[in-house]
Amino acid sequence: MGILRQTKSVKAVMQVFEESHDAFSSVELVEKFSGLMNKTTVYRILARLEDENYLHSFKSKEGVSLFARYNEPSTQINSDLHPHFQCKKCGKTKCVPLDIKLPSLPNYKIDTAEFLISGTCDQCS
Repeated sequence: MGILRQTKSVKAVMQVFEESHDAFSSVELVEKFSGLMNKTTVYRILARLEDENYLHSFKSKEGVSLFARYNEPSTQINSDLHPHFQCKKCGKTKCVPLDIKLPSLPNYKIDTAEFLISGTCDQCS
């Protein structure tokens, strides 16, 4: 991560992702940092961390954008294509460490792909 200045606010957001393997919505992060930074700052930091390939985003089963840290810092878009698991009971969402290979579709250009698995997590079972 070269060009992103690591201000106190950026470091605080990064620390949340470094301490947990869960995915978080921007709303959850705005609530978490309500006394430290405003929501515009949180959104701007998330966008920058995603631009720097530190985070990736995907949609929950409810259609909410969730953010998670890449397993390894990524230098290519979609280089870390993997499924996500969302628990129906507690709502926690995690990256699943499985590589997925997209099939080639003749005459189609795939820009993005999302894989969401829904069920009950090990803590709620």
